[in-house]
Amino acid sequence: MTGDHHVEVHWHEHAVSREEREEFFGHRGCVIWFTGLSASGKSTIANLVDHKLHSTGVRSFVLDGDNVRHGHGLNAAPAGLKQRHGEDFGKRFGLGFSAQDREENIRRIGAVARLFCDAGLIAVTAFISPYRADRAGARALIPAPDFIEVFVDAPLEVCEARDPKGLYKKARAGVIKGFTGIDDPYERPENPELVLDAGTKSAEALADEVIEYLRAQGKINPDFEPSS
Repeated sequence: MTGDHHVEVHWHEHAVSREEREEFFGHRGCVIWFTGLSASGKSTIANLVDHKLHSTGVRSFVLDGDNVRHGHGLNAAPAGLKQRHGEDFGKRFGLGFSAQDREENIRRIGAVARLFCDAGLIAVTAFISPYRADRAGARALIPAPDFIEVFVDAPLEVCEARDPKGLYKKARAGVIKGFTGIDDPYERPENPELVLDAGTKSAEALADEVIEYLRAQGKINPDFEPSS
């Protein structure tokens, strides 16, 4: 079939509804969207939340920025796809770190997170997602009140002091171009559902704040008590 042919795509209803899945699981599906600077603690907090949920039988999964872009995965870089599928394929479908590529990265993740949510699961995402418009696009994919934007608020100087991957050092030296917070902007959320003080509080305490929010919003059982 050539590209000139129009292919009709129809939505197919699932045999098992979201409501049936949520009743079986004993909790609501939702998307917890962590956003913040590199080294703010997003992945650490996200994985702690996932561990606390899992420890009591809540079905959750972390979509992490590095993991999604790794190797030949969903949002692999052009070079990674080139090795297996050829240069033209890599250029067309691979994602770098330009503004447009970052937009597509977040769009794809939003779509995947929506699928998790529709399956009655709690999707925990950890992406810098620096642009408000892209986060708004992800929010638009996921019906309210299932999109929970969590701003991991750590000052740039704190993130730069941590710098576990040495990325800020490389950015300051000009080795990395277009690095968020250095020579590319991070647009702070204007109305997030939750703001975490990641500059002064421990990751464990912040994860507990997220759990408390989920409990208060009725996403998980009010009697939920995570293990340490």
